[in-house]
Amino acid sequence: MENLIYRVENYVGYLTLNRWDKYNSFDGQMIDEFEQFWRERRCDDSVRVIILDGGEAKGFCAGLDIESLGPKLFEADPTTAYNGQARMGRILLAMRQAPQPIVCCIHGSAAGIGFSLAMASDIRIMAQKSRCNAAYINIGLGGADMGSSYFLPRLIGSGRANEFLLTGNWMSAEEAMQLGFASRLVARDKMMETAEELAKIMVGKTPLGLRMTKEAINVNVDCAGLEAALQMENRNQMMVMYSLKLKPS
Repeated sequence: MENLIYRVENYVGYLTLNRWDKYNSFDGQMIDEFEQFWRERRCDDSVRVIILDGGEAKGFCAGLDIESLGPKLFEADPTTAYNGQARMGRILLAMRQAPQPIVCCIHGSAAGIGFSLAMASDIRIMAQKSRCNAAYINIGLGGADMGSSYFLPRLIGSGRANEFLLTGNWMSAEEAMQLGFASRLVARDKMMETAEELAKIMVGKTPLGLRMTKEAINVNVDCAGLEAALQMENRNQMMVMYSLKLKPS
C-alpha cells in the first residue's frame, strides 16, 4: 500500500493515512487500498483494536480528491457514477462491520468523507483547534452523503445534526466535545498517547467479549426496542461465557 501505512504492535493495528501532500484526500488508489485493508481485517484475530490517524498531513482528511477523482465522477455516465458513489459508501460499512473497535485521531480538518471516517469509528479523539464538516452540500451536492445522515443524528441528536448537514458549517473541537461527538480533546502531540492508553485497556479485555460488544452496539442502535436489545446482549454474553469454559485450565 502506498497511501496507507499499517503496522501491528501488541494486538493494536496502527493505520495512518499517507497522502500528506494532498491533505489525505481520497483518490481511486486510496479507495482501492481502503477496501483491501478492511476486507483483510474481517477475519484478523491478531489485531484487537485499530488506531486511525492522519499522519503528517496538515489535516486528518480533506475528503474527496477534487482534482483527480471528483471530475471523473461528475463527468461519468449515471451508472458509473452511482457505482463509484456506492463503492465509497461501502468503505464506511466495512468499518462498522470490522470486529475491531476503531479509535480515530482527528487533527486539523476532517471534511466530507474524512468526517465520515471519524463518524464510522467507535471512539473519536480530537486535537485542539481541529474541526469537522459535512462538506458535501458546500460543493453543490446533497448534505446527506457517505453515511452522514445515518451516523450524525445518532451521535449528537437530530437537532444539531440537521444544522450541520443542511448548512455545511464547521463543528469545532469544543463543540464536538459538548455534543458528545468526541470523547477526548487533547493537544495534537498527545493524541497517539491517549489513543494507545484506550487501546491498551481494550486489548486487556476478553477478545470475544470486545468483539461482541461492538457487534451489540451496532445492532442495538437500530433495534426495534428494549426486548430486542436484551436478546442481543443475552446471546452475546452466553457466547462469551461458553467460550471461556472451553479454554484449557
